[in-house]
Amino acid sequence: MTQPATLEVAASKDHHGENFPVASVLIAPRYRPAILAYYRFARAADDIADSPTLTPKEKIARLDAFEATLLGHTDSAATALPLRASLAETGITPRHALDLLTAFRMDAVKTRYADWAELMHYCAYSAAPVGRYVLAVHGESEATWPASDALCAALQVINHLQDCAKDYREINRVYIPLDTLTAQGIGVEALAAPEASTALRACLDGLIDKTADLVATGWLLPPQVRDIRLRIETAMIAQLADKLVTLLQKADPLSEKVHLAKFDFLLQAILGLFKGLFTGFASSPRVGALNSVPAKEK
Repeated sequence: MTQPATLEVAASKDHHGENFPVASVLIAPRYRPAILAYYRFARAADDIADSPTLTPKEKIARLDAFEATLLGHTDSAATALPLRASLAETGITPRHALDLLTAFRMDAVKTRYADWAELMHYCAYSAAPVGRYVLAVHGESEATWPASDALCAALQVINHLQDCAKDYREINRVYIPLDTLTAQGIGVEALAAPEASTALRACLDGLIDKTADLVATGWLLPPQVRDIRLRIETAMIAQLADKLVTLLQKADPLSEKVHLAKFDFLLQAILGLFKGLFTGFASSPRVGALNSVPAKEK
C-alpha cells in the first residue's frame, strides 16, 4: 500500500462550528470516537468538494482516493484511515460514508439543481447517510430511517438557504431549484443582490415551507429512538431546526447572517431536551449496537 498523503485542503471548521450538535456530551462516550471519525472524514471530503482552487478533475481524484483508502485499497488519504479502522472495529457498513462521497462528487461537477426532486436526490446522498450512520452506531432499527432522512434533508436545505448568497458568490453553486426561480421570472443572478427581491423572497418562502414539512416528519424520529441519550439529542436537533425555519421565514439570507445566537441556541436546546425526555419509547427493538455482533451488510 502507498503511504498516507496530504490530500486534504485546509479545514473550514471543526465539529464545534456546525449549526447542530455533532457528538455532543449527550452521546455516550463509547459511541463518540466512531461518530467523530465519520465527521472528520465527511468534513475533509466536503472541504475538497467546496475548494475554490481545485479543478473538478482534481476534486474527483482526491475523493476517489478517500474511497480507495476507506475500502482498504490504499492508504493515500490519511483522514480516511481512522474511519476505516472504526468501521472494522464496529462492523458498520462503509455504505454511509461511500454515499457521502457520491454527494461530494456531485458537488465537484454540478452547480445547479433543476427542481425540488433533484435537490432531494442530492440530499439522499449528502444528508441522509449522516443520520443513518449515527443510528447504526447506536444499534437503532432501520425503521428509524424515513424520519431520520427527512430531518437530515431539512438540516441540509436549511444550510443551503442560510448560505445561498455565499455559495453563489464564492463557488458559483446554487441549490435553489431553478424551476422556482424561473416561475418568479428571475435567474440565479438574483442571489448576487445586496438583499432579496420580492421575487426571490417568494422562491425562498416556498422552499422554507417544504423544509418545515420535512422537519415535521423529522419530529417522528425521537420517539422511535431507543437510546435515551440519542433520543434527547435528536429532539434537540429537531427543535433547533424548527427555530431556524422560523428565523428564515423572517430574515433575509442575502443581507444578514441567519444563525442562532448563543443564548437562543441554548434555549432551543433545552426545549428540545425536555421534549426528548418526555417523548415515549417506540416499540421497535434495537439491533446490533456498537460492540455487539454486527449485522451483515445488505
